[in-house]
Amino acid sequence: MSILKVARIAHPVLRAKAKPVPKSAFKDPLFQKLVDDMQETMYEYEGVGLAAPQVHEGLRLAVIEVPGDDERSEAEVPFLVLANPVVTPLGDETVKGWEGCLSIPDLRGVVPRFARVKLDALDRHGKPYSREASGFFARVIQHECDHLEGGVYLDRMQGMRSLTFIKEFEDHVKKDEE
Repeated sequence: MSILKVARIAHPVLRAKAKPVPKSAFKDPLFQKLVDDMQETMYEYEGVGLAAPQVHEGLRLAVIEVPGDDERSEAEVPFLVLANPVVTPLGDETVKGWEGCLSIPDLRGVVPRFARVKLDALDRHGKPYSREASGFFARVIQHECDHLEGGVYLDRMQGMRSLTFIKEFEDHVKKDEE
C-alpha cells in the first residue's frame, strides 16, 4: 500500500465534479489498490474520511472509518467504501458542528449538516448497500460526499467567524466547550 499525496484547497481537482465509478472498475486491481491506498492515506493523516478527489482521482469514491474511541462519535464506524454514493436527508433537522479537512490543513469551522441521512452506495466490489446515519457518522458522510460534487466544508459555513486554527481551537474553543 502507498500513502497518496493529498490535494490542498485551490487545486482544481477539489472543485471539479467527480465522475461515477464505472462497473468495470470494481474488478480492476488498480481500483482495489486505490481503495487500499486511500485507506492507508486516511490512517496516515489521522482522518475519518477521504474522498478520491482529495488524492487527485476524479472518481465518485470515498472511504470512511471512525474508531470507537473517537470522542466526536457516538459509535464506531468500521471501514466503509462509498462508491457512487447518493445521500438523502431524513428530515429537515440540521445540527451545527466543527469540521476540518485534510485538504484544508490546520483549520476548523462550524458547519450545519443534516442530522440524519440515508446513504445508498456500492461497496468496493460493486455490491449495493443502504445505511441510515445520524450524528457524527452522518456528518462525515455529507462531508466526503461534498468533495464528490466539488465542494469543501468552507462552502457550507454560514460565516467565517468560527474559522480557527487547530491549535487555537484546542487552546481556547475546545476548553470552553468542555
